[in-house]
Amino acid sequence: MSAVGHKLDRRALLQQAGLLALSLGVSDLAQGATILAVRVWPAKEYTRVTIESDTALQSQPLLIDNPPRMALDIVGVDLNPALRELVGQIQADDPYISGVRVGQFSPGVVRLVFDLRQMVLPQIFNLTPIANERLNQAHYGNRLVIDLYPTQAVDPLLAFLIERKGVGLAQGPNDKKSLPGVPVGNPSVSSLVSAAPQKSTVPASTESSKPLALKPSEDVLSAWLAQSNQKSNQLQAQPIGGKQSNPPQSPEPVDAQATQPHSTNTMGLDQQLIVIALDPGHGGEDPGAIAKDGVKEKDVVFQIALKLKKALDQTVIKTKKGEFEVRTFLTRDDDYFVPLHQRVEKAQRVQADLLLSIHADAFITPNAKGASVFALSDGGASSAAAQWMANQENKADLVGGINIKTKDAVLQRTLLDMSTASQIKDSLKLGVELLGQIRHVGALHKGQVEQASFAVLKAPDIPSLLLETAFISNPEEEALLVTEAFQLDLVKAVKTAMVRYFSKYPPPIKTRAL
Repeated sequence: MSAVGHKLDRRALLQQAGLLALSLGVSDLAQGATILAVRVWPAKEYTRVTIESDTALQSQPLLIDNPPRMALDIVGVDLNPALRELVGQIQADDPYISGVRVGQFSPGVVRLVFDLRQMVLPQIFNLTPIANERLNQAHYGNRLVIDLYPTQAVDPLLAFLIERKGVGLAQGPNDKKSLPGVPVGNPSVSSLVSAAPQKSTVPASTESSKPLALKPSEDVLSAWLAQSNQKSNQLQAQPIGGKQSNPPQSPEPVDAQATQPHSTNTMGLDQQLIVIALDPGHGGEDPGAIAKDGVKEKDVVFQIALKLKKALDQTVIKTKKGEFEVRTFLTRDDDYFVPLHQRVEKAQRVQADLLLSIHADAFITPNAKGASVFALSDGGASSAAAQWMANQENKADLVGGINIKTKDAVLQRTLLDMSTASQIKDSLKLGVELLGQIRHVGALHKGQVEQASFAVLKAPDIPSLLLETAFISNPEEEALLVTEAFQLDLVKAVKTAMVRYFSKYPPPIKTRAL
């Protein structure tokens, strides 16, 4: 804890937060704002709290580290029933928030105190009202967004390897289910920042049952992978921390080529493997299109993605290069919002061989029907309808809510400038296979692969497609979309298309290096 933290007790710290908020100029305060709704979106990656109001809100946070909590004063509002609902929305399995207290600190100032399971890096920002052109989509007023990230962010590749290999996780003192990349211990009060969370590829407090000799800048998990790879031609998971136990066998044998001397990278493992990134569209604050009876696109496509993951993870594809096992990675594994560029970044981090973004279409009339497949365009859109669709899907960041100050401008330029002709060519080949199989399940909206500038398809090195499964705005197709039978038929068609494509065009063997 900082020197300030040592000297000030809890009451003094909370009073300091109130004084900071009240010191704001009169012109900066939200006068007479009314809270309209509160929403909480817990997830392993981060927890989001959204406070919606009729006027932009001003707030001042303060982190306290013993025990971990965050005080937040909202200026210019009075406590009302909508704000009181926040207390009951905290879920028992929230990785970051254990509880919240809400009270009227002083006239025109409401205080929220979040009791935390671990110290966090908060991002707190305002969003202006959003009214999407797409029919039956969420409309929001002003939003104050509180995003609580772990002090070290979950690394997608690390999480992917842990899921596949059963590597043990570190456990912190505040949460028995510590996350990959979340360190043990509490930073001081001075840890409060508004910047994006820092990346890390390793649990901070881990140890093997047998000490590892680490090289400079080498992390524990990488050293463990290298050590176990040297000992056996089959990767065997050794327990990290705790007593030794019989190591579980890898779900698949390491390809013989992976053990040959040609690979000099000991930070990962060569795999005769096809990795497919499945991207369930929307999520969290962004419900996507909403049917007349309230069915949300984000829920339907997540169900389809889970079924597709289960089917593909049991698949072996025979190719001219040998047999390739398929493993999938979900860009979101729960109901939370993921910005478009982060979906692309996650697929790149796990070195995916394909990115498939799954959606359910909507239009201004209920007559539109059929599935569509979209690829990226290196020029103009293939049709006005394709461009319209790209414009709607690219607004997901506005609906879901992204902190513009933390967007990686360099990454955005890379995604815009490095889209390659070969990526588009491969995407179109798979798109043709996909349409050929989906036509046996239901109607097609377009008989050819459409192209436009979809942000989620802009990974320069990964073939990428966006699948609009059906029109959720069409009552007949919506009724199909929510049925188990239709979802399974669709999954079977998508799987068949992928098997046909990769049997002809197997990817190169990669070392997925941490």
